[in-house]
Order: sequence, then C-alpha cells, then structure tokens
Amino acid sequence: MWQRFFPKPVGSLVSLLLLLAASACTSAAVAVANLPTHFDDVVVTQNISYGAAPWQKLDIYQPPPTDADQPHKVIVFFYGGRWTFGSKNDYRFVGSAFAKRGYIVVIPDYSKYPAVKFPAFVQDGAKALAWTADHIGNYGGDAGQLYVMGHSAGAHIGALLAADPAYLQAEGKDRARVIAGFIGLAGPYDFTLDTDDLRDMFGPPQNYSRMQVTTFIDGRQPPMLLLYGDADKEVARYNLDRLVERIHQKGGCVQTIIYPGVTHIGLVGAISDFGSDAPVIDDTVDFIEGKKCGK
Repeated sequence: MWQRFFPKPVGSLVSLLLLLAASACTSAAVAVANLPTHFDDVVVTQNISYGAAPWQKLDIYQPPPTDADQPHKVIVFFYGGRWTFGSKNDYRFVGSAFAKRGYIVVIPDYSKYPAVKFPAFVQDGAKALAWTADHIGNYGGDAGQLYVMGHSAGAHIGALLAADPAYLQAEGKDRARVIAGFIGLAGPYDFTLDTDDLRDMFGPPQNYSRMQVTTFIDGRQPPMLLLYGDADKEVARYNLDRLVERIHQKGGCVQTIIYPGVTHIGLVGAISDFGSDAPVIDDTVDFIEGKKCGK
C-alpha cells in the first residue's frame, strides 16, 4: 500500500525505491520519505526523556538558526499505527518539513498495545505535552503557542488530550494554557470496536465512552482543524462528521478540509517531499497562523 505515498515518480533513484515500497517494504517507504531530511540544516535532538519509562522519549526538530531568531511556535506530533506500532524515528520527514517552515517540532514515542491498554498511550501523550510546556523554551520554542497534531491513532490521542482536560490535569497542567490548537489527520474520533483486539485494548465496556472524543466536547476545547482524504479506506468519514457535528452543537471552533483522491497513508505522506499534492503543510500553517473558524 505504500506506493500511495508517491503518486508521481521523481527520478530514477526514487523509481527504484518505489518498486521496493510497492512490494510492501515499509522500511523502504520510510527511507524514501526521510531521505531528503539527511541533507537539510534542521537541528535535531534525539531521545530526550519525558518520563522514567524506557519508551518515554521524544525528538525535537529546530529550524535552521538565524541571527534574528525569536521564540518559535511549537507542534507536538503524534504518529499513527493503530495504537500498536510505529516509531518517532519513522517521522523525521514531518519534523523536518515543519521546522523548515519555522516551527519547533516535537515527536514523542508512546506505549502501545498489547504491552498496555487504553488510556495508557493517551497518558503518555499528556506527559509528553507537559514536558514540552515546561522545557521547550530551552530549545527556542514558545510554550504559549503549542499546537497538537496527529495522524490516525495519533490524531485520536491528540484529540483526546485537546477534548478531555483530565489528562493534562493529572500532570498538573491546565489544558487551556497548554494547547493553543489541534490539527487532526484522519483521526478515529468516534469509532466502534469491531475486532477482538480493539475490544480488549479499550475495554472493559464501561471504558468505551471514554475512548470517543465526542464524549468530552463541551465547546471549551481549543480550535481544531480536521483534515481527511476522501479515498481513505482505513478510517471512515463518519468519525470526522460526528466530531464536527458535536463541536457545532456545543458552539466550539472547528475547521475541516477534505482532499479529493487522497488516501489514509497519502494524507500524512503529503508532508513528505515525495508525497501527494494535498497542501497539508500549507493548510496547517494557515491554521496555526490565525485562520481559524473562518477568521
């Protein structure tokens, strides 16, 4: 499925790697997406501990230094992987892309099923956000302008952190002071548990309402930008629609963009130099820079 990352070949090297990617070699596809990042001047600091557990590590991407650097707005990106797989190392292309636009980017790892169950991975996300709020100033970031972004399962984690203030409260933080906005890429915000592993992951049944972002929407959440590709076969469109409906009912702030012909993987792949034409980076920047809720 990874050939969807690269709908337009760009040279013989990429064409060769595309053949590997088309054969479902995930590592080859990640290598293609990350290849240009090894030649830019983004500053990367890896494997910073945000907690005591061995998996509680994050990477920080800083823009190339200039003589007139001011504190930079911050994006904390949670990657997807069905809450069971994935690594911050695979998403160097995300950190680099937004750092080159002038943002500090933080990409944390988090615990995964079956080693843990819900809500452990969301609690890890809260710890990573709390650490970022406390320490990002040391890396040139503006903790008062911190945006949460995520793709797929990572969008679910980020959306719960934005919607339910209890996670950050447990870390001694006020959500309203920590999260300036949320950008979700193809998140399962209001999904049903249709497999045994998901029922085990999010169970027991009394927990099910707590896994749905819509449960916590009361109109006081930070502004949200929800992005989706209409060729997505992994996460159904109703997740976005139900969340948007609930936010509107409660008088909250939400903006949506639907990209024609873009798949689930292609949505995050659009951030790569070799991705689709969907302007995910530009739309995210517009949102962060103030174009929220029609303003």
